[in-house]
Amino acid sequence: MTSTVDTVGTRVPGRRGVRLGPASWVLRPRLVVVCLTGLAALVLLVAVNVGLGDFPIGVPDVLRVLAGGGSHAQRYIVLELRLPRTLTGALVGAALGVSGAIVQAVARNPLASPDILGVTWGAGAGAVAVIAVAGSYGGISGLASTVGLPVAALGGGTLAGFAVHLLAWRRGLEGYRLVLVGVAVSTALANLTYWLLTVGNVTEASRAMAWITGSLNGRGWTDLLPVAAALGVLLPASLLGVAVLGALQLDDDTVGGLGVRAGPARAALVLAAVLLASVATAAAGPVTFVALAVPQVAMRLAGLAQPPLLASAVFGAALTIGADVLARTAFPVELPVGVVTAALGAPYLMYLLARRARA
Repeated sequence: MTSTVDTVGTRVPGRRGVRLGPASWVLRPRLVVVCLTGLAALVLLVAVNVGLGDFPIGVPDVLRVLAGGGSHAQRYIVLELRLPRTLTGALVGAALGVSGAIVQAVARNPLASPDILGVTWGAGAGAVAVIAVAGSYGGISGLASTVGLPVAALGGGTLAGFAVHLLAWRRGLEGYRLVLVGVAVSTALANLTYWLLTVGNVTEASRAMAWITGSLNGRGWTDLLPVAAALGVLLPASLLGVAVLGALQLDDDTVGGLGVRAGPARAALVLAAVLLASVATAAAGPVTFVALAVPQVAMRLAGLAQPPLLASAVFGAALTIGADVLARTAFPVELPVGVVTAALGAPYLMYLLARRARA
């Protein structure tokens, strides 16, 4: 049986240390099993979701197309028409899962997430400003939807995250203060978003109203690329900072004694979380409660003391695609995926609030 040594020098049986240059991780078999199980569920859900539509395609045929086979018609339907929507949903869910895991670990509070802390509404307000206001002036709505929308959402989410961090800082970040400030900022940005809907062009405002519910309908490869690029850069960078994230679970004096500069490390991780949530919101609108619930579910399944980033990415993608399947099949009309995730996440939020109140 292999073993490794924990942070206080105690040898832990059954865990193997993995080192890549200056970075190192502890390989936990239970976490590996959880991630692989989540990946298997994700692949199945992707195949089911891609197969849905006016021309149904069975799961085996979808998997055959994804492996390079299938008929010409099946390849066109799967790869050109349906796969971009599903992959966008998977990457959005993964980005939100990682973002929520980082925020909850830094804040040391399971109630903290981009939804609660105003980042999602900040990104939404920026995007709605582009859709509803800029779209009111003829000739720029196409540019706004392809370039301006991601940039505005990214800027809005970043500004909201910075405002929450600034207002909640009192010689450090305290979990409940961060949540309370985030709720206040979220409320203000939600009201700003609805005001923007009233002053914009009616047609563009209706489009924006459909977008802010969180929808994957009509998503193509151009919607996929920004969130894929953000995940490709920020997920590996966040995984390299897992050890720092674990150290931030301690008080700042202890963190400093371990050789970690708590302030810059916390700011860098929160910035990564804000960017991930903002880009995900730009791609699909505010898909709520994924970032809140997924990290806690992954943490409990893996048996860890803090949300695991990679497992949160996998389960975030699976939850978003699963919600999209329900939105397309469980109701008389197709619903936006954000409506389903909100319906699933609201009871979980009430459970968290009740449990924290009892504690």
